[in-house]
Amino acid sequence: MSLAGLKKQLNKANQSIREKIGGAEATKLDDDFLEMEKKIDTMDELSIELITKTKEYLQPNPASRARLAAQNQFSKIRGQARTTQYPQPEGTLGDVMMKYGRELSEGSVSSEYDWRNYGEALSEMGETLKQMAEVKYNLDATVKQNYLDPLQQLHEKDIKEVLHHRKKLQGRRLDYDCKKRQKEKGSKISDDDLRISMEKFEESKELAENGMYNLLESDVEQISQLQTLANSMLEYHQQSTELMEQLCSKLQARVDDASSRPRTHHRPKKVTEDLLDHYNGTDSTDAPPAYASISAKDSPTHQQACCKALYDFEPENDGELGFQEGDLITLTNRIDENWFEGTVNGRSGFFPVNYVEVVVGLP
Repeated sequence: MSLAGLKKQLNKANQSIREKIGGAEATKLDDDFLEMEKKIDTMDELSIELITKTKEYLQPNPASRARLAAQNQFSKIRGQARTTQYPQPEGTLGDVMMKYGRELSEGSVSSEYDWRNYGEALSEMGETLKQMAEVKYNLDATVKQNYLDPLQQLHEKDIKEVLHHRKKLQGRRLDYDCKKRQKEKGSKISDDDLRISMEKFEESKELAENGMYNLLESDVEQISQLQTLANSMLEYHQQSTELMEQLCSKLQARVDDASSRPRTHHRPKKVTEDLLDHYNGTDSTDAPPAYASISAKDSPTHQQACCKALYDFEPENDGELGFQEGDLITLTNRIDENWFEGTVNGRSGFFPVNYVEVVVGLP
């Protein structure tokens, strides 16, 4: 910076301090100009807020947005053109439903129940949600192209240019007021210098005022961009509504079909049926299906006490009886509330009560 330029900057700083502290009078701008300045400041703040909140609307998860931005930045650094898409929650939920829907739909069908209907319904809803995610991706791309990009240009170019003219106007106003004050005090400021300073001040005011006026008069363009945003949102909701209406019809048909099927009474099979048959050496096809049909002389009180191993038990101390899950153990005594004594495979010892299920209790 030249000596003259440095002196000019010092004069501006001195004038600004005198206005703020010393009460020096500044050249007043007209009310219309000041009102336009307020509107432009509001538009500047508005554009920043709209850009931020629109991105949050399209991509509501802040953690996913941050991770996505970092991944895309790394891709640019590495020279990769591929960008990662934001994980739409509809698509994530749809993937889960389709995964477990396929699992429930696979396998043989029981004579008593059929989980395929529910599995297929899950798959249908998962597919619909994935289609909704694609619709959301289309909304994201459309809004970015037709609303966010123009809004970004408004903020980074048009408003920025107006703010530049206003900043330049403030500097020239300080320079003019400083020279005017110095001349009034008898300083060696020529009339030509004061006139040139005043002309530059007027030129900057005209540029700033015209820029603000043109920006504020572009309401047709701004409203058209809002209309584009509204139309994009409307199209997204219409397509989503159509998809969900089709899904609801399909699910209702499945509900009606499931409701019309005859229901069979399910009788749980007792675990002890096969164990008792095995222990007594009888064939389950010839034996009664449940305890209710066992005669009094064959009741558990007339049979040898036994239990079934629920888990593997590895003995840790002398005298303990080890066994494997599913072993049938003959009970000989109950030591206390926590331990049994019994035999299995020719071995005898103690074992914990909570590792077995009693089939025939001790007398």
